[in-house]
Amino acid sequence: MVVVGGMPRLARLDAPGIVHHIVIRGIERRKIFRDARDWENFLERFGSLLLETKTACYAWALLPNHAHFLVRTSEVPVATVMRRLLTGYVVSFNRRHRRHGHLFQNRYKGSYLNLLVMCPNSY
Repeated sequence: MVVVGGMPRLARLDAPGIVHHIVIRGIERRKIFRDARDWENFLERFGSLLLETKTACYAWALLPNHAHFLVRTSEVPVATVMRRLLTGYVVSFNRRHRRHGHLFQNRYKGSYLNLLVMCPNSY
């Protein structure tokens, strides 16, 4: 458990095979993708990281100020995948757009999905 501002933050549930709905949002709802090069950079990083970590991605949606992902984790925790993806992207974005500081609002938001309940015939 991590303590933030005096309040404990619960650890995220993660294990190989868990399906997560992940949301990232720009700080103050600002754009996290300004042009086509940003979208391409993010998707290249994401694709490479998925292959490297053997993380399955079932769906994604990139919007100007936020993004959604539906991923199934492998042996690599989703927190590690997201940290590597977002840190690398922010460094690149900031350098390219000559800016400094945070790009994303807080850490990513994530919830896991119980596919046995949602899709009982899929297993």
